[in-house]
Amino acid sequence: MKPSEIVAGLDRQVVGQDDAKRILAVAVYAHWRKAEMAAADGLDMLKSNVLLIGPTGSGKTLLCETLARVLAVPFVTADATSLAQSEFVNDELDAVLQRLIDRAGGDPAAAGRGIVFIDEVDKLKAISGQARAAAGEHVQHALLKIMEGATVRLKGGATLDTAQILFICGGAFVGLESILAETQAFGFIAANADDDQKVLDRLNARVKPTDLFRFGLIPEFAGRLPIVARLDQLTRDQLVRIMIEPGNALYRQYRALLANEGVELVIEPAVFGQIADLALEYKVGARSLRGIFEEMLTPVLYAVPDRQDLTKVTLRSLFEPAVFG
Repeated sequence: MKPSEIVAGLDRQVVGQDDAKRILAVAVYAHWRKAEMAAADGLDMLKSNVLLIGPTGSGKTLLCETLARVLAVPFVTADATSLAQSEFVNDELDAVLQRLIDRAGGDPAAAGRGIVFIDEVDKLKAISGQARAAAGEHVQHALLKIMEGATVRLKGGATLDTAQILFICGGAFVGLESILAETQAFGFIAANADDDQKVLDRLNARVKPTDLFRFGLIPEFAGRLPIVARLDQLTRDQLVRIMIEPGNALYRQYRALLANEGVELVIEPAVFGQIADLALEYKVGARSLRGIFEEMLTPVLYAVPDRQDLTKVTLRSLFEPAVFG
């Protein structure tokens, strides 16, 4: 698929994060182009795994899940924090790769073209004086081999070549902004003031490997993640759109659920804004939307099965009872 086609597929499920979508789409396109060229011409093409940096609830996991669906490739996710807490890191990584084979229907060749998303890699940072620093650094070293590309023999007997697996790592990287403020201050570049500011903004937003070193990632691990995409904090408008627009949006789900009971659900626009305001207060991005939505609709879902006369339920405010009709 062309990068533009990949972005179009992501747009159908993921609201916002346009820059991250484009960076990810180009990275994926180049990744499999390199794999094809290596297979056809025997060229030694270096892998370019991806690092997603963004606050909690900004859509890192959703982006990767949607990407795998758009490309129709096997996908698994792992939690770096859990890996760091495990006594047997290599066994845990074997289990992740085995799950990838299982998602590929037991076909190692198909799994070898899959995507592995490792979340919360920022929690692996090595900081002196912290007990977990050594464990985090150990996990980074354990990930190096499979991220670079190696033939791994799993405990179940299967053999998996990770050379074409795309590894995407993600994390909030709290504190990285202060490092960027210290290390990135590019000066005048272009003659045109407007162009100059655009270039400056792009360069000053760029995360360099040395910034990741200062944050706490070991140089070898950061070097395996040459492509960095940054996700922004979701805005109020974007949170509202998330509840309404995607094919599996919360509003669509609950309208379908109540339609199955013969009842039309109508939620007025002001309610979505109120839910978004609450979600912003909770400071966990889109993660809190489902909980607020379900709490709001619990009285409705409780009452509807007992009311055979109902044909419509309207919600006009998050803080007022639903209107049954």
